[in-house]
Amino acid sequence: MNSESNILALSFKDLFTSKMIKYSILPFIFSMLVLYTLFFVFAGIGLDSIGSMQIHSTSTTIQNGIPNTDTYTATLEGTALIQWLMSHAITSWIATFLVYTVGTLLTLYFSIFVAVLIVGFLTPIILKEIQRRHYHDVEIIGHSNIFEGLFLTLKWLLVMLLMFIAFIPLYFIPIVNIVAFNLPLYYFFHKMMTYDVGSTICTKEENMKIKFFYASKLRLKTLGLYLISLIPFVVFFASVFYIIYLGHFYFLETRKIRQES
Repeated sequence: MNSESNILALSFKDLFTSKMIKYSILPFIFSMLVLYTLFFVFAGIGLDSIGSMQIHSTSTTIQNGIPNTDTYTATLEGTALIQWLMSHAITSWIATFLVYTVGTLLTLYFSIFVAVLIVGFLTPIILKEIQRRHYHDVEIIGHSNIFEGLFLTLKWLLVMLLMFIAFIPLYFIPIVNIVAFNLPLYYFFHKMMTYDVGSTICTKEENMKIKFFYASKLRLKTLGLYLISLIPFVVFFASVFYIIYLGHFYFLETRKIRQES
């Protein structure tokens, strides 16, 4: 068994302990509450907007040398076009399919975002349990504080949003759009997961060394975890596993650094 296989096996073994199962339920409950609330809030806003959306049309005619302007106003849901679209089976199906497809994708991506934020609050508790079970010789020192964590989260969130905007032209290119849709969120996912674990276990210098010497390995690990998150609803239960898995890696590398020094 190589070290990666050992880490995976140990991570799964830790995940199915009574404490970790309880911790796994918490992100699911809180994420569902957040998504459930936001769904009804935005659904209500959306329905109100559609009901009140109006189309204005203005035409000007000249009668006896005098210009006469007529203005036509109608609500979107009352126009013949919308009524025609929704009265035909094919167009109605296409419109419904597009709405649900886009809604499902947005919900999936947002669920990853919410789960990453929520599991961050559980990270210290989870890592202390991992230390108690396997790493008595590795002291949890940490170097983060609430202000640094909030600042970095907002910074990475802003970068993610800017990436989404910058990649808009790529969204219309098949296959490329898959990468363009996922890269910004993966960026945020990678930054948050590695920061939560690294800043809880290591000193700042130790964390910088691990990121420098194992940058590619960390990206591969978080990329694999992110791809798992794209399976609907998995992220709600698997987010605790992500912390356990990365925690083992950071504990092992921190132990090596401290032994060498």
